[in-house]
Amino acid sequence: MTRHRFPPPSERRRLLALLGALALGTPGLAAAAGFDLPALMQLLATVRSGEATFIEKREVTVLDRTVVTSGRLFFEAPDTFVRETLKPSRDRLAVTGNTLTMSRGDRSRTVQLDASPEAAVIVEAIRGTLTGNRAALERLFTPTVGGSAERWTLDLVPREARLRNQVAALKVSGAQAVVREVAITMADGDRSVMTIEPMSATPAGARTEPGRAPARSASAPP
Repeated sequence: MTRHRFPPPSERRRLLALLGALALGTPGLAAAAGFDLPALMQLLATVRSGEATFIEKREVTVLDRTVVTSGRLFFEAPDTFVRETLKPSRDRLAVTGNTLTMSRGDRSRTVQLDASPEAAVIVEAIRGTLTGNRAALERLFTPTVGGSAERWTLDLVPREARLRNQVAALKVSGAQAVVREVAITMADGDRSVMTIEPMSATPAGARTEPGRAPARSASAPP
């Protein structure tokens, strides 16, 4: 008589769980299987504009400490993005189209974004994701989407080798149409993680005031 070998208990539990999920058609698995870059971009594009506060922690290889900054973010489709740092010092970065304006105190400097490819990579990764701009992301990056609409990740690797020599990779994560974290890994080992807390958002189709600056909020850093 042939004797059947049964898998160990731990393996049996894993197999039973998998079979149960397949038999029940678990919604989470089905959503993840069909969730890709077009689906994510379509989801993100449903929000026309938004404001948020952020806290960024940067690990710099030449420093023996973590640099922490905080402030506000604002974006408006199709191509406006503003980052205003409030602590530990005040500065502002604003991008509209291909124009990048950097301000600190009374000093201000305006350049064309494509004149600084390394900066463009980081700006476009954040702006392109916030506005659901698939064309912009695919032009600069090899994108990989993971998870489902309820909890997703977007890995962005610069297509050009010369840019990868500066910015190794970016990872954006969020839930539904909300971006919650942006992690940037530089080629020299420096790394930053920006945690985002939404303040307000305007759905697509609603009217907004073009180019308006971020408004102060009780939930924003002082």
